[in-house]
Amino acid sequence: MEGGADYIVTQMFFDNKKFFDFVAKCRENGINVPIIPGLKPLTSKKQLTVLPRIFHVDMPDEFANEVLKCKTDKDVEVVGTEWLIQQSKELKAAGIPVLHYYTLGKPRVVQQVVASII
Repeated sequence: MEGGADYIVTQMFFDNKKFFDFVAKCRENGINVPIIPGLKPLTSKKQLTVLPRIFHVDMPDEFANEVLKCKTDKDVEVVGTEWLIQQSKELKAAGIPVLHYYTLGKPRVVQQVVASII
């Protein structure tokens, strides 16, 4: 691309609608490079408040409510993994060819997600 990027990788997000809206705005503004969604497994209850504060991301209410019901971080990891699997499946079904996962020390969780969507 002339004077620009060959592709974009987004920061992490938990609401696919935000990704689809971002892609639409980019396309409306003439940004036509591939846009790769950045995804992260939520694995602790603390991340529910830390990630939005640090990265300015929104947590969907449905997801946040399920996480808040969890008693342990292991329970959060199960909920977060299932959410990420569903997010990934929806993105793939929409024709997104590549997904980027931020493992942040949790490669086993990402491996489980990838195995669930291929």
